[in-house]
Amino acid sequence: MENLKIKKNINLHKTFSILITVLLLVLNIACEDFIEIDLPNNEVTDEFVFNNDASAESALIGIYGDMIGLGSGFSDGWRQSVTFLSGLAADELTYINTREGLIEINENDVVPTNTDARNGFWVVPYEIIYRTNALLTGINNSTDLSDELTIQIEGEAKFLRAFSYFYLVNLFGDVPLILTTDIESTQFASRNSEGEIYAQIVKDLVEAKNLLADDYPTTSRVRPNKFVVSAFLARVYLFLEDWNNAENEASFVLSNSQYELEEDLNDVFLSTSSEAIWQLLPNTQGLNTNEGYLFIVNSFPPSPIGGAVLDENLANAFDTIDTRRINWIGTVTDGIDTAYYPNKYKIRFGSTVTEYSMVFRLSEQYLIRAEAKARLGNISGAQSDLNMIRNRASLPDTDATDEASLVLAIEQERRFELFIEWGHRWFDLKRYGRSDQILGAVKPLWNSTDVLFPIPSVDIQNNPNLTQNPGY
Repeated sequence: MENLKIKKNINLHKTFSILITVLLLVLNIACEDFIEIDLPNNEVTDEFVFNNDASAESALIGIYGDMIGLGSGFSDGWRQSVTFLSGLAADELTYINTREGLIEINENDVVPTNTDARNGFWVVPYEIIYRTNALLTGINNSTDLSDELTIQIEGEAKFLRAFSYFYLVNLFGDVPLILTTDIESTQFASRNSEGEIYAQIVKDLVEAKNLLADDYPTTSRVRPNKFVVSAFLARVYLFLEDWNNAENEASFVLSNSQYELEEDLNDVFLSTSSEAIWQLLPNTQGLNTNEGYLFIVNSFPPSPIGGAVLDENLANAFDTIDTRRINWIGTVTDGIDTAYYPNKYKIRFGSTVTEYSMVFRLSEQYLIRAEAKARLGNISGAQSDLNMIRNRASLPDTDATDEASLVLAIEQERRFELFIEWGHRWFDLKRYGRSDQILGAVKPLWNSTDVLFPIPSVDIQNNPNLTQNPGY
């Protein structure tokens, strides 16, 4: 079931505590259906969704559709995706348009009323969490679903819930941990500690890994299998500084022969990419990925649809022989001035879909394992994994020979390999404790407290138990 069609059924402008009261999830409240099936009286009830395998699976697939849909935010939506907004907040993108909320994010001067940050970073993750909670409740209460599908839905739902919480905890710090659809018990929920959130993330992922099969449930890699979960676990353990588990999970993925680094960098983001671990299937008519739609520039002066170009300092930081600079950065010029744009995705418009939006790919696993090995004192092992990425980019072997220099080299390699992908740079600067040093030098309005975004003011107004982050 790869046709991840969506219908926009949730009004993002309604306000509520922890977003639960506006989530008109089809499983609990009569609303416009978000799954592509015929329903009596335009309503979807718990009983209908969970009385057969087809409708239950459609409810699950609808979540993926909303993650990739243009305008949905969080993943690849209209100027509100994690990739776009975190690129603005870090030192990857320069905003050249006039939208006030995006100017604030680019200048690290975000106010709690910023709707771009709220919609992209806060609203949509909690929507996904609510919907996954509803799926878990629904399959638990149903006696009509096959055991095979029940296991599959449970695994994918827990993976998606963990995925959403990972971004919430890294963007906002302490956040409410919502594991139920019971509005009465959640509408005034307080913030849980980062440690509690991470504990739930790990729990969900470990359980999902045990539930999901080795094979993908689709012919392409657009829904998770066991190795997708391991790839994410490797990242989570890296962030938790659990080096042994980070190495083990990355090694589990790297040992699978179905994943290989693409020799040609122009093939990395194709739907057929051999290094893809998890991708999202585009579903907007006339487009391939939203990254290509938002970032690609065809004329000078640049007028990207997203309103942002690649930061000039990033473009110039690449080694001149680095083939990522040649293949993944586009340029437009008037003969005097030059503007740069992200060009990992090559198609701005086009009804024939040949590119999928990449979420996890193999190169990250090499870099995770390299860092874990370096932290554990395995210098030669770390060098070997790092050199896999460097050599693919036509760069020589690293000259780093001890833990400190290797970790710094890996940090820099992550900057060049993973730029404009799912907030890696923003999170890395925070994780390495280098946000003040790097962003403070290039962002005049930077404050140390900017490493976390403000809890949206409207949600604090609706929930007196929510507190604000420092600095706001």
